[in-house]
Amino acid sequence: MAMKKLLHVAAVIEAATGVALMIHPPLVTRLLLGDGVSGAGMALGRVAGFALLALGLACWPGLESADVNTPALRALLTYNLLATLYLAYLGIGGELAGSLLWPAVVIHGVLMLLLGRAWLATVS
Repeated sequence: MAMKKLLHVAAVIEAATGVALMIHPPLVTRLLLGDGVSGAGMALGRVAGFALLALGLACWPGLESADVNTPALRALLTYNLLATLYLAYLGIGGELAGSLLWPAVVIHGVLMLLLGRAWLATVS
C-alpha cells in the first residue's frame, strides 16, 4: 500500500473515532468495551475524542509526497501499537468487551503492521 494512502486511511479512522467520541461517548464505549460511561467518563471520553480528531488531522497527508520517516508515520505507528496492545489486553481480561472490540484490535493491528513495515523499510 502506498505510504500516502496508508496515512490517509489511518488518519480517517482516528478522526472518525474522535468525532464519534465527541458526539456520543457512551455509544462508542458500549460498542468497544461492552459498557457505557456517565458523569466524568463522558467528559473524559469527549477529551479523548478531541485528541483522536487532532491526531487524525495532524497526520492527514498533504499535497506533498508523504515521506516514510515523517512525524505522522511515527505518531500513527505509536498510537496503533499501543491501542492494539491495550485493547487486546482488555479483551483477554474479558471484563470489558463489546461487539466492536476485536474488530478494533484487528484494524489497529493491521495498521500497526503496515506502518511498522514502512518504517522498517527506511531503517534497513
